Amino acid sequence: MRFYTTQHTFYCGVDLHAKTMYVCILDDTGEIRLHRNLPCRPDAFLRAIEPFRDGLIVGVECLFCWYWLADLCADEEIDFVLGHAYYMKAIHGGKSKNDRIDSRKIVALLRGGTFPMAYVYPRGMRATRDLLRRRLHFVRKRGELLAHIQNTNTQYNLEPLEGRLAYAGNREGLLEHFGDQEPVQMSIAADLAMIDTYDQTIHELELFLAASVREHDGSSYHLLRTVPGIGNILALTMVYEIHTIKRFPSDGDFLSYSRLVKGDRGSAGKKGKPGGGKMGNAHLKWAFSEAAACFLIANPKGQKLFDQLVKEHGKGKAMGVLAAKLGRAVYYMLKRKEPFDRSRLLAA
Repeated sequence: MRFYTTQHTFYCGVDLHAKTMYVCILDDTGEIRLHRNLPCRPDAFLRAIEPFRDGLIVGVECLFCWYWLADLCADEEIDFVLGHAYYMKAIHGGKSKNDRIDSRKIVALLRGGTFPMAYVYPRGMRATRDLLRRRLHFVRKRGELLAHIQNTNTQYNLEPLEGRLAYAGNREGLLEHFGDQEPVQMSIAADLAMIDTYDQTIHELELFLAASVREHDGSSYHLLRTVPGIGNILALTMVYEIHTIKRFPSDGDFLSYSRLVKGDRGSAGKKGKPGGGKMGNAHLKWAFSEAAACFLIANPKGQKLFDQLVKEHGKGKAMGVLAAKLGRAVYYMLKRKEPFDRSRLLAA
């Protein structure tokens, strides 16, 4: 975990919400110079901090609505840091909790050098990353509809459906399969209509994303496609969730951010149960887990490596170890700008 330790003349902690924000400003001696609730408007914020802009640093907890404030500070050339919400537990403790107290705790962490930093994703690629995440949401909703059709088929003990329903051709004549019960047919027809809509929407999003990645980081995208098991969507996910590999000092930092390794916990020479499984980027964890499973398809050498990992670690842990190996390979690929070397992975 990285902490912000740079010294400033003034420190501004903001407890940010959708419509309001509580602002607390301290000077370098720890004296409160401003403590006020403001509306979430750029003009109101700039007026409030105007007397303290010289040497000011603004700190905000990472919430869904931080984009506009980060962009405002960038435009106004004001230093800005984003706080890691999971690590900022100090603002959630205590007998009393409200916006006024939270803003005071945030600025105290910032001034004391214990403000846990999150990555301020750049404005130019931020919206495209969010669009990619939205696509994944649509895909999962589509999967729920397909699962409902299968469950309905099982519920009425009908003959197994032929072919995968994910393919449009296998959904033709599906209503007749459910007999003459009109309510059941209407339920399936509603599912099919939603699936067709999702298919069209997802296809359009994928075309847009494929064109966007060539403008943002086409070289990294093509490097990732050289890894067996990493296709178009997984490569897009890795490009937009990583942004730049330079922000990770080592492969260990990258694996930790990708949720591919667990943390060590111990005290007085005794080891505790590993934790921190939810610290990091859930989208990268999903991408590398999918890549590990796809890596084994039609890959005899990869399957041989997996068998060795099963003997060493057991079947339950072997897939996670393989995902971590792929994560480390991706780190050095992007850092060295080299395509995937299968022999190096198998030798390791």
